[in-house]
Amino acid sequence: MVNKFANFTEHLTNLKQIGQFRTLPQLIHHGKYIEKDRRLMLNMSSNDYLGLASDLDLQQEFWQKYSEKAPHFSAFPPFTSSSSRLLTGSFPEYEQLEHLLAQRFQRENALLFNSGYHANIGILPALADKQTLILADKLVHASMIDGIRLSGADFVRYRHNDHEHLLSLLKKHQGKYQRFIIVTESLFSMDGDIVDLKALVTLKQQFDNVFLYVDEAHAIGAYGETGLGIAEQQQCLDDIDFLVGTFGKALASMGAYLVCDQVIKDYLVNTMRPLIFSTALPPLNIAWTTFLFEKLPTFQARRQYLAQITDYMREQLAMCGQAHLSQSCIQPYIIGDNQKTVELALNLQQQGYYCLPIRPPTVPQHTARIRLSLTADMNMQELAAFVDCLRNSIFDK
Repeated sequence: MVNKFANFTEHLTNLKQIGQFRTLPQLIHHGKYIEKDRRLMLNMSSNDYLGLASDLDLQQEFWQKYSEKAPHFSAFPPFTSSSSRLLTGSFPEYEQLEHLLAQRFQRENALLFNSGYHANIGILPALADKQTLILADKLVHASMIDGIRLSGADFVRYRHNDHEHLLSLLKKHQGKYQRFIIVTESLFSMDGDIVDLKALVTLKQQFDNVFLYVDEAHAIGAYGETGLGIAEQQQCLDDIDFLVGTFGKALASMGAYLVCDQVIKDYLVNTMRPLIFSTALPPLNIAWTTFLFEKLPTFQARRQYLAQITDYMREQLAMCGQAHLSQSCIQPYIIGDNQKTVELALNLQQQGYYCLPIRPPTVPQHTARIRLSLTADMNMQELAAFVDCLRNSIFDK
């Protein structure tokens, strides 16, 4: 009898042989610690950059805010929207957060989405067509690549952070397309490097038909004087046409946003399929996001401490012989070989540090690495102990 699952089984077998087979971990969270297989480990793989996710004082303050209005949860936002926002799923909480975003970013308007993935697979297909050429950084996130492919537009990948290459492509293709969209992240999630957004703004301003699309998923909250990301830090908030960010990382919530001109918001409401055909996030979740976003400017001390431990970790990794050093709280320890990366990650886990191996296709071939993610609730003693453990694990081999 023919095994109708044979192709799938063969593919999984191949993944195991090359060290790229993945499974869903069974984890219990204890603040900045992870419990796995009854072992408690410092979480070195979190995107909770400000350490807000397990801040019980913030959670208590949020619940208290609504409890004081009325008893028995009657004043709480609903736990579900039950529908798309274009049907019956629109609540005041969404408009309140969008207004707050527009006000903080000093832009005409903002639009909310269920996740960063929803945003990136929806915005680009809605905006781009056969008269559009998308120019995407070689290392942009998979969600952006999926959005580009779904758009059906022509696209070219420019060399990572190579603005000269990007400029040459723009000049080469001028006259062939009505519009161009440059697509990049501000802080790249696997390499941890930061883009010179001001240089990109200067570049795109040389042309009348070039738009700039920037994803601040790993920067919003953690960077900028008031936490508005790399675009705020580099003083170019007004110059980015499509500024995307997420709430599920430093902002300890769920969902995503776009800040943009009113005409773009109206256009997306009428054309963006993941927005039109998705049940909106629960209003209670949106209220929690609003609560945290209102407080974002007050978290500056956390951002400064995050920068301090970033400097420390970068110095220590350099002493361990790591050549690729980033300026952000994401520090990749690149090994190259898949199996050696898995072995080092397991060794670190056995010694109390939840480190994960990042392998192709998430990163390019031969660049497998341990992605070290720093958060503001880690203390220097914990980080120093981790560095000693990492150094011993490397030099013992």
